[in-house]
Order: sequence, then C-alpha cells, then structure tokens
Amino acid sequence: MESFEGRRVVVMGLGRFGGGVGVTRWLAGRGADVLVTDKEPEERLGESVAKIRDLVDAGSVRLRLGEHRVSDFTTAELVVVNPAVPKPWEDRFVRAAEAGGIELTTEIGLVCGMIGRDRVVGVTGTAGKSTTCGLIEHTLRACGVECVLGGNIGGSLLEQVGKLGKKTVVVLEVSSAMLYWLGRDGWSPAVAVVTNLEPNHLDWHGHIDHYRDSKRNILLHQRPGEVAVLGYGVADWATNDGVERCVIAKDDGVDRCVLPGRHNAWNARVAVTAAQLAASRIAGVGLSTGELEGSARSFTGLAHRLRLVHEAGGVRFYDDSKSTVPAATVLAVDAVDQTLEGGRVHLICGGYDKKVDLSPIAELISRLGGMYTIGATGDTIARMAGEGAVCCGTLDVAVREAVAAARPGDAVVLSPGCASWDQFEHFEARGRAFEMFCRWETTGAKA
Repeated sequence: MESFEGRRVVVMGLGRFGGGVGVTRWLAGRGADVLVTDKEPEERLGESVAKIRDLVDAGSVRLRLGEHRVSDFTTAELVVVNPAVPKPWEDRFVRAAEAGGIELTTEIGLVCGMIGRDRVVGVTGTAGKSTTCGLIEHTLRACGVECVLGGNIGGSLLEQVGKLGKKTVVVLEVSSAMLYWLGRDGWSPAVAVVTNLEPNHLDWHGHIDHYRDSKRNILLHQRPGEVAVLGYGVADWATNDGVERCVIAKDDGVDRCVLPGRHNAWNARVAVTAAQLAASRIAGVGLSTGELEGSARSFTGLAHRLRLVHEAGGVRFYDDSKSTVPAATVLAVDAVDQTLEGGRVHLICGGYDKKVDLSPIAELISRLGGMYTIGATGDTIARMAGEGAVCCGTLDVAVREAVAAARPGDAVVLSPGCASWDQFEHFEARGRAFEMFCRWETTGAKA
C-alpha cells in the first residue's frame, strides 16, 4: 500500500455523498496532511463537515470552504478530485495542478488501485445500474458468496479494502464521471456490465459523445478472459479481443420478481448473468441459474428506487427519487401501470436541470391521472405537457395536489427524471421528504 505519511494531500470537493468524507478520514488515518477544499460554504456541507469535525479539531485535517485557491493545488503532492467536479479537463484548479506535475486521482481511483480488477464486477449505464448492483449483491449473498457493494451507490470502501478476502466479490456502481477518471488510470473490471445508454449528465460532459466515451471506458482496458455483460441497446459496443460477450436480449427477464415492472425483470436477468460469472471466476463457486433466479425474485429493492413506501385510502405511494433521467421516469410509470387494475398513476416529476431532453416525461401526460411538477425544470415540463400538468414548485405542494386528486386504486409516484440538487442535498433527502409528506397529507402524522 502506498505510504501517505506526511504527504500534502488536497481533497477537492468534500461533497454530500460520503466519498469525500471517506477519503478524508482514510488519508488522515494514514498520516497525510489533508486540506479539504470545496466551493460550497460550510452551511451547505454541514452533514459532511460534522463527520470529519473530530479530525479538524485534532489538527490532522484543514478546511477551506466557500472557495478554491490555485496555490493549494500547485503546492500539494497529491490532489484527490471529487468526480462531481464538472468538465475537469477545463477546470482551472485541476489544470493548474496538472501543469505543476501534481499527481491527480479520485476516491474511486484509490479504491480500484488497491483492489485491482480481478475481484470486481463493475456496473454502469444510464438507468438501472443501482438496482442491478443491488440485485447482484443480494443474489450472491443469498447463495453464500461473500460480497461487498460500493462506488457511486454511496459511501466509501477504502476502510474495508484491507479486510476483504481474496475471493470476496466487489460490486462497484461506476458513474460516467468516475469512468472518465478510471479510464485515465487504464482500469476496467474483470466483469463489466453496461445496462443501457441514454443522454444524461450533459452539464458535466458537455456533449453526448463525451458521455458515451466515458461510459465505454468500462470496457476499454479489459483483458482476454474477462467478461462484458451488455444490454441490448449497447450490444454493438466493441470489446477487446479475447473478452467474452454476453448480450441480454430485450425480451429476456426473470419472472415473478417482487420488484414491479418488465424493466426490473430484465435488470434481474442482467444481475443473474453477472452474478453467475462473478461467482465462478472470482469466488470459484458454481451457482445454477435456477438458484440465482430464486434469490433475485426475493429482492425487495433499494431505498428510493421505485419502492412502495406508503398506502392510504386505497392509494399506493412509490418513492423513485433515484430516477434522475427521463428514461427512468418512463420505466417507472410503465412498471406501476402494470400493477394497477383500472387505477391511474399520478406522477410527481422535475428538479435540477441537467440540460437533457425532458420531452419523454412531458409525453406521459396522456397516460396519467395527473402530473405535478417541481423544481428548476418544473415550468418547462408543465409547459411541454400542457393541459393536465400542474406546476407545483415544491415537493410538499405536489404531494398535496396529488393526494387530493388520487382515487382508490390509483398510485402516486415520485419519479422526478431530474437530479435533486436544486432543492435537496441529494436524492435520498428528496425521497425521505416525499414519504414524510405522503404520511402527513394522508394521516396527519409525520413519518
């Protein structure tokens, strides 16, 4: 393991998702002189700052919040960049560090550098990657295979890396931003999974081609004997010589899953395929397809991924706050529609503007019992949708309007199709607020 004792390390972007906190604590624990710098002021980062307050008070971590300074980046020995920093190739602080010959990495880069590639199932895609990761972990654990889950799904694996067994399967959800950096490191996983590709994160990448190329990095450095599991929409993506290709057909799936919707049956098939390959190649365990399918059927889903969180007056309430692209919203409406017998979906959508086409959400209006828009994109979606769409602005108002309009047999679905950052710190906070407002509006009691 690389020594960090006495090294001057800048953590660029504390963030709100745990990665910045995790890498800061990990570096400080290895004797590094850590400076955490973030453009957001301390009051916006309160939860994350609280998690490293003991290190700050002890003098092992310094904070520079509300600004970045070029001198911090040019005098460091290592800069750990938060993948959330957009267009890092244009960022003046990143460029200053590069010009000064300073080593650059990311939290996920440190994790992958320590784990290597041979034990990793890496999962990416525009939609479905979190659920697919959760399904892989669930099926492997249910079948007795040691497994850990990390990456973009939240938190940091740095503290666990040294404790992992040689046959532990590491499931990593990897975003396009993470893959941009990992591609620079020449890293791809032994088992790579790509669910699909739709335009997304164009505010970060600048262009769909850059987004696509970053996603393709998951395959770029694979070696002979490794595996690529590809969704039907990316079946034409090139793989390296000697890499085994497994394409999951559009009509394939695992039947009788607890998770609603044909797309989740398909996600389960992707997960079963990846889990079977990982068990064999990484853990040395042969698992039957039937055994894995049985485990996949019992998966109840991850928090904030089309999860039933409340029922009242014959109306069901689904939290799909993790839906941050229009394609995911369409899938959510389709899935819930399939469970209703004569009822209709009341959709709450909108949020932070990632500069993607929102028309797929607006076009759902004719299928809905009602559409209630929120956030920065709310006006745009409501205007595109026309009659039947109510621009509510905030989530509490949207829930109130949806509850008033819904009838027994209907469902109220929060599936924003947009990120949460305009009104909430993260999608988890948005999902928790949704459940609280649903309970408040239907029972008068907060969750």
